Amino acid sequence: MTLKVLVAYATKNGSTEEIARTVARTLDKEGVFAEPRAASEVADVREYDAVVLGSGLYAGRWLKDARRLAARQRTALAARPVWLFSSGPLDPSAGEREIPPVGGARRIRDRVDARGHATFGGCLEPGAQGRMARMIVEQGKGGDFRDFDAIAAWAHGIAAELRTLFPDLKEEG
Repeated sequence: MTLKVLVAYATKNGSTEEIARTVARTLDKEGVFAEPRAASEVADVREYDAVVLGSGLYAGRWLKDARRLAARQRTALAARPVWLFSSGPLDPSAGEREIPPVGGARRIRDRVDARGHATFGGCLEPGAQGRMARMIVEQGKGGDFRDFDAIAAWAHGIAAELRTLFPDLKEEG
């Protein structure tokens, strides 16, 4: 049995997409086919066995594309294993302690009975879109706080859980 996992993401400046691609690559290495796709491009999650959904955080909120996907596909998401991630703190806090999901992500987690949520550090560098983003960078408060080893470790955990949920999953390697 080969599982098909959707890794959907909402991003404004591309850093959350890089996190999603890291999750997908890690799952692929674990023998789980994973497809990273922008949340705005996902019409139906029913073709997938499991879903990972993530969003960048802006002003303490998930982006609309991720929230809309979760709302449109609520019933289908609730019928399969789902994990959520947020990307956003522009400091090392995400690597120092577990950060609970923001309100919108918490509501999605509860509505679809997601199996887990992780918050990863964000990235905001020169050239960022949006007035507030540019102001943050100009004030010297930007930077890249993503920990790709931690992201990969989280994805390894998802793969292990999928092997438990789907014992017929074939490991590649």
